[in-house]
Amino acid sequence: MPPIRRALLSVHDKSGLVPLAAALHARGVELLSTGGTLNALRAHGLPVTAVADLTGFPEILDGRVKTLHPAIHAGLLADRGKQEHLAALAAHGFAPIDLLVVNLYPFSRTVAAGASPADCVEMIDIGGPAMLRAAAKNHTGVTVVSDPADYPELLAALAEHDGEVPLALRQRFAARVFAATAAYDRAVAAWLAREAAGGESEPFPARLDLSLDRLFVPRYGENPHQAAAVYAVHGGGGVLGGFTQLQGKELSWNNLLDADAARRLIARFPAEPAVAIVKHNNPCGVGRGETLRTAWERALACDPVSAFGSIVACSEELDEATAAAIAELFVEVVIAPGVAPAARERLADRRQLRLLVAPPFTAPPGTYELRGIDGGFLAQSSDAGEDDPAAWRVPTRRAPTPEEMAALAFAWKVVRHVRSNAIVVANAVQTIGIGAGQMSRVDSCRLAVGKAVLPVAGSVAASDAFFPFRDGLDLLAEVGVTAAIQPGGSVRDPEVVAAADERGLALVLTGRRHFRH
Repeated sequence: MPPIRRALLSVHDKSGLVPLAAALHARGVELLSTGGTLNALRAHGLPVTAVADLTGFPEILDGRVKTLHPAIHAGLLADRGKQEHLAALAAHGFAPIDLLVVNLYPFSRTVAAGASPADCVEMIDIGGPAMLRAAAKNHTGVTVVSDPADYPELLAALAEHDGEVPLALRQRFAARVFAATAAYDRAVAAWLAREAAGGESEPFPARLDLSLDRLFVPRYGENPHQAAAVYAVHGGGGVLGGFTQLQGKELSWNNLLDADAARRLIARFPAEPAVAIVKHNNPCGVGRGETLRTAWERALACDPVSAFGSIVACSEELDEATAAAIAELFVEVVIAPGVAPAARERLADRRQLRLLVAPPFTAPPGTYELRGIDGGFLAQSSDAGEDDPAAWRVPTRRAPTPEEMAALAFAWKVVRHVRSNAIVVANAVQTIGIGAGQMSRVDSCRLAVGKAVLPVAGSVAASDAFFPFRDGLDLLAEVGVTAAIQPGGSVRDPEVVAAADERGLALVLTGRRHFRH
């Protein structure tokens, strides 16, 4: 392939545009451009030819038609290896275009900003995708770049190869172009479908397309022999709310899974100091208090052994006192909505500790949770919403005391984030014992009370699904649990209610199950 001699630049995002154009001009490349890009280049004194002068046809329809012309598309699509293509160009007075630099109108950003339908329609790019696809198809003879982040790689290749771009790089650029235009088309299709449905997203469309951007490649996946990568939803805020890592080693696959679980759990306590300690996707301690330090101490007291090597999530800015306490224990990750400067200093010598700042977790309406299975995915709506305590009912003779109800509400928030079958024993300010992931609910009860290092007597229990038999409730009553909360819905509910009455327990039925497989 000969060196690049002629380039067409037409971009909405003008980041890095002028340095790129200046570097091309310095190499003797002829510059062509349109509209705002043309004006930006001329404002910096760069010689550039207007596409309208090249085509002999003015931009019309408010710029909707400017590059949709044979002079442009023939220059992009002509096969340099076919003499008849080159002869056709010459016969019509056209010339090859060797480099195309185009990025698209910000359609998704315009929709996200709440623009009117008319304004959104104007951000549906037509000429840009047409040129990009033409150049990418003809990548054996044309170099195409659609992302300002690729400019340095382009310029480095030109410098290294005396103005040429190697075929392998042209292929990579072309692949990125088709990925970008495909994602663009999916965004437009999804928006039009919502508009056709009166602004509501179809819950589960017949075709569900994913557009993901690779963020980084960790050293390995769950285990050292497994390769892995981390992807973010294209155009979204990034994983973990677009977190910032202040210090520490690279995040691992398991770190990210646990940090996500911890962040989702701690979002249940938005208006108070609270701490969640997570290990292997399960909480091993949750506490709340008048201060974050107190919340940490209460969370840690639930299971100090399992907290070693854990992930810690804070509901509010990490302060120095809490940071100092956390520093006494080996933890893998601390994630909080903010970190005070003094707290950061306290943890600075813990170089292995990954310190993350991330906004509180929210689940926007219409978001899906996907789980991979052989040959496909399972999709479901998020279980992020809060339950309505007004819908709860008490079937037992004894109703919970206000103190018990506060503890039940706390335990119910936590049990939703424990792997099924899930049992949480707690008081109003901290978890006392957690039974997770057991095949029978009575075994989860045994595990929860068996792991408890704090007094169980006078505590309450939460179950993520109904008690299928009375055995679990009997076991809890024997160790001093005074009240329990569960969804209900079993054919043996009357048997379980009778057991609670026999034991003098108060029982609350929420009517909503929260399995977490």
